Amino acid sequence: MDSHFELNEVTKKLPKHLHKFVVRQPYEEYTAQNQAVWRYVMRMNVDYLGKVAHGSYVEGLKKTGISVENIPHMEGMNRILKEIGWAAVSVDGFIPPNAFMEFQAYNVLVIASDMRTIDHIEYTPAPDIIHEAAGHAPIIANPEYAEYLRRFGEIGAKAISSAKDYEMYEAIRLLSILKEDPNSTQKEIEEAQEKVEWLQENMGALSEMSQIRNLHWWTVEYGLIGTVEDPKIYGAGLLSSIGESKWCMKDEVKKVPYSIEAANVNFDITKPQPQLFVTPDFAHLSMVLEQFANKMAIRTGGLKGVEKLIDSTSLGTIELSTGVQISGIFTNVIADDNNKPVYVQTTGPTALANRDKELIGHGVTYHAEGFGSPIGKLKGINIPIENMSPRDLKAYGIYEGEKVALEFEGGIKVEGEVITGTRDLRGRILLISFKNCTVTHGDTLLFHPDWGVYDMAVGVEVISAFAGPADVSSFGDVGKVSETKTHKINYSASDKELYNLYSKVREMRENGEVSEENIQEIFDKVNTQFKNDWLLPLELLELSIANNFPIKDTLHTYLENMKSNKSYSMLIENGLLLLENYQEA
Repeated sequence: MDSHFELNEVTKKLPKHLHKFVVRQPYEEYTAQNQAVWRYVMRMNVDYLGKVAHGSYVEGLKKTGISVENIPHMEGMNRILKEIGWAAVSVDGFIPPNAFMEFQAYNVLVIASDMRTIDHIEYTPAPDIIHEAAGHAPIIANPEYAEYLRRFGEIGAKAISSAKDYEMYEAIRLLSILKEDPNSTQKEIEEAQEKVEWLQENMGALSEMSQIRNLHWWTVEYGLIGTVEDPKIYGAGLLSSIGESKWCMKDEVKKVPYSIEAANVNFDITKPQPQLFVTPDFAHLSMVLEQFANKMAIRTGGLKGVEKLIDSTSLGTIELSTGVQISGIFTNVIADDNNKPVYVQTTGPTALANRDKELIGHGVTYHAEGFGSPIGKLKGINIPIENMSPRDLKAYGIYEGEKVALEFEGGIKVEGEVITGTRDLRGRILLISFKNCTVTHGDTLLFHPDWGVYDMAVGVEVISAFAGPADVSSFGDVGKVSETKTHKINYSASDKELYNLYSKVREMRENGEVSEENIQEIFDKVNTQFKNDWLLPLELLELSIANNFPIKDTLHTYLENMKSNKSYSMLIENGLLLLENYQEA
């Protein structure tokens, strides 16, 4: 199979419709300053998180092959990740929640390929390679957590969204892109922020996807583990934010025992979190996930399940008690006085399946205009059609060549000539096909003989409803890639000159060819042309200390003076403390 990304034992199992979300990692576009930002954040993280993160973090960094010195190459990560049964692919920023979950279900981490700018070194609202590679990847080296992540993806991919969920996804994606782009105008950011806030206030009842995204946020992204009094960090959002990983440990951030109630607690991706949830262990996460799954339509079905699919306006599936699965865009449901669905209707391409495999002859080409079927038992007959033996079917006139009038308890009438039936391997009747058929509900015509053959699904009840198709091959290219693309930053000539200086410092460090003369030359340029850049002087100081050059005192004083600027005073202070720690070590 041809693919535009590297396939290995894990990624080759991905269904084709997910391939379109994968992009080539633009490694050559990372600037030398990007590399320096990665190195600064990772050195800070390893130094600080070694004390406050779950024990799996530092060990996981080694297992997943993530270097402190360099932004990881996806291919290199994959070669090591496959040893623990996982893989990673590069994507463009946020991808739709269902797709994100589905990747996870196949043991594949999606890693946003962009790299945060120095202005957002402590925290970025946009997913980036620090967040994904240095945050998510290390913890999956823990088997219990890795299984939770996979299972979460499996369940989350089936969660039903509301029509507003995709609008919210697009709004958050745009806001995160604009906030990370230094060329964005304040007006653009404010307008995007206002749209996100308006949507947050007008979402209505939380959909399954909104709720499961909340659970994902409060565990996978911002989870704490241990006790409320003494928690450790395991959430990727905290592990990848040198600002929030410290902030979250303060008393100002409320710590709450993790439970299913977290599903109803919303979050704001653009701000530090005022409260966090603490799980006693990773096994507890799986227990809460199962509690939530038991409330989802995939396990409860019924009228509410069908109504959720109608509200979603997206491709979804219901499964009947016989195992028949109807996949399409659901547009109508008729219910009886007991709030049970008695008739369901899709509009547009529809496919029928059994056990997640399309029934031969019942794909989207055959059911191009939609599909409708009664649900329930026949009126006055105790035995459901699905439980009837061939002898029973013949006795009630449901037999090839017979004209029959079937009246269901819900008031649906099916009148026509039986053509044939479709059974599963165990002999259970799944479909009955009619010609010259009329289907009505009271005075409402649901199917007319002129419309062709009528295929009736057999089933007493809707036992399951979930997002997406039963057979992923039925609909070809499922899901769509956002048309809002991550902005490629335009660098000025001055920016490029600065990055060239970063590159020279990097070469000196890697080659071991360091001279005080070169450090002095680079520092002079920084001092005259790039007075707001604090990270490059810090790297120069590191080299000067390592080689005991006298210029180290000048650089130290320079950085101490830069601390008067509050926007990066703590960043410089943390960097200086880190260098002291390295000296003492």
